[in-house]
Amino acid sequence: MLEIADLRVRYGYGRHVVTAVDNVSFSIPPGGTIGLVGESGSGKSTIARAIVGLAKLAGGTVRLDGADWTDRRGSSAFRRRVQLVFQDPQSSLNPRMTIGSVIDEALARRGVPRSGRRAEALRILDLVGLGAVALERYPHQFSGGQRQRVAIARALAVEPQVVIWDEVTSALDVSVQATILNLLKRLQQELGLSYVVISHDLAVVRVMSDVVAVMYLGRIVEQAETDAVFEAPRHPYTQALIASLPTLVGERTRASVSGEQPDPRRPPPGCRFHVRCPVGPKLRPERTVCIEHDPQEGAHAREHLAACHFAGVDHHEAAIELPERKTAV
Repeated sequence: MLEIADLRVRYGYGRHVVTAVDNVSFSIPPGGTIGLVGESGSGKSTIARAIVGLAKLAGGTVRLDGADWTDRRGSSAFRRRVQLVFQDPQSSLNPRMTIGSVIDEALARRGVPRSGRRAEALRILDLVGLGAVALERYPHQFSGGQRQRVAIARALAVEPQVVIWDEVTSALDVSVQATILNLLKRLQQELGLSYVVISHDLAVVRVMSDVVAVMYLGRIVEQAETDAVFEAPRHPYTQALIASLPTLVGERTRASVSGEQPDPRRPPPGCRFHVRCPVGPKLRPERTVCIEHDPQEGAHAREHLAACHFAGVDHHEAAIELPERKTAV
């Protein structure tokens, strides 16, 4: 059980301080998966780095199996139990080390005797679909998908309980993405792992997650079971994200959200989404509550924990019709 409570991460000082993550809370049961989704800059990767101690906390707690590890997140004991796999394996693997050396280093951290490391390395490589020949090769001698398998093997070598996948398929070809996702699902079932899946790709999150948390400007604005979020989203931002998913039919696409995220150094008052929201004061001036009151305060009492005063209102009611888009099959 991984529990994150009121997590806050800030960068900079004085007038230039940026609150990258603001009071984020979620939990993952043993063997479960939570997916974090949102635009670039919403704070997803910062949460991953904060959990494993690569980003300093301004507040909040990190608990694992009931024990508070907040001040010990950078310890080897915690890092063994909670592993982070990055987006680009090319940059996270030492180009001067063979794959055998990479795995051997992780096994040494786990305390595996030198005499048994080769056999254990072969077992782990077999788990991720790589053979013994990989031991003597270097990262540049592998394809992108194979390098990602090496990164997965390195994470598994220390026998973690929780693995955080940060955009683990975004740098891969679409044909390779499916094989990696299937591999991750199989490993979770065989090893009983808990996952945090971070992605901007809604399809990846839907396939992998039991629970989805939608992030916007450093906060979780909606959180519920995966099917509930995709079939009946409550927050206008979530509705817009799901409506943006491509389809294989030539229907008109509706755009309900325009513009970029506000400057995180100066977030809008009240609801942070109100300057782009299709059901808020941008198009409904009488809805001043969105500017005057932060909807995060009452989110615990709303369906899907939605941080919205008008949760459940269909964003299409204020949508803009776009020209018909041709779909290539």
